[in-house]
Amino acid sequence: MQPEQTGLAYDEITHLWLRDGFDRSNGIAQHQRALAFVKNRGKALDVGCGCTGRILDLLLNAGFTPEGVDVSAKMIALARQRQPELTFHQQDICKWEISAKYDFISAWDSIWHVPLQQQAVLMHKLIASLSSGGVLIFSCGGTEQAGEHSNTAMGPEVYYASLGINGFTELLLNAGCTIRHVEYDQYPELHTYFIAQKR
Repeated sequence: MQPEQTGLAYDEITHLWLRDGFDRSNGIAQHQRALAFVKNRGKALDVGCGCTGRILDLLLNAGFTPEGVDVSAKMIALARQRQPELTFHQQDICKWEISAKYDFISAWDSIWHVPLQQQAVLMHKLIASLSSGGVLIFSCGGTEQAGEHSNTAMGPEVYYASLGINGFTELLLNAGCTIRHVEYDQYPELHTYFIAQKR
């Protein structure tokens, strides 16, 4: 399943993030932990920003100039309505040529939709887009080994993949990052997140 197909699937389910019961605190404490390692507060990027603006709001309040990118046209349209003063990119992150350098990049509950064979390349692209000392936070499937699957839990079929904890750890270290934090934050679910800082 390619990112464009994932974008079309998310176009069908934007209502899940707009409903009254949506938990806007999801991921915020984890991002606050990551922000503690930041050296500079210039540009920031929210990968798979969706439509809620909760992470972008956090970054704005922390003194960043944030941008959002998402493959879903409907998510981006809703995000632009909510925060018209910000820059948004409706792009497949795997194909998008990132021209800026960022002091902070978030990829919360997003890169696990990237095809398994493209995840390592994407991770290197995101790390290359960090400024020196920049911080990356991302969530992933906390399996030991690499794997992929798809399901229809949210309605349309959606694809998921992960390099696994060992794979992400090796990649980050080899790419010149220091791993600041790893946590199974929804244990016993395999939802895991990393905080890494570019050396």
